[in-house]
Amino acid sequence: MKGPQNMPDSKNPQIDIELAKCLIASQFPQWQHLPIKAVAQSGWDNRTFHLGNEMVIRLPSKEEYAPQILKEFQWLPMLARRLSIQITTPLALGQPCNLDSRTLITRMAG
Repeated sequence: MKGPQNMPDSKNPQIDIELAKCLIASQFPQWQHLPIKAVAQSGWDNRTFHLGNEMVIRLPSKEEYAPQILKEFQWLPMLARRLSIQITTPLALGQPCNLDSRTLITRMAG
């Protein structure tokens, strides 16, 4: 099932590759040289983009989904140490700006 279409409004801006590039350039300049490409199918809660070959960018699709990013940033490292399988691990947490609510950059599992 595909997630909702990007329907921008004052609380939920258009989330596209240009926004992802802008956020990376302004908050994580060490990665701005890496290509950014949309994943084949984003989920309902987040828009997801490949950042280079080993990382992904996840942006909440709506303002009310932003708290999930904080939970994942806190809990995924603790879970990763306790699980016998590899899971994604957060590398960076972007700060809110006038364009989005939160940005989570993770290393892909596997």
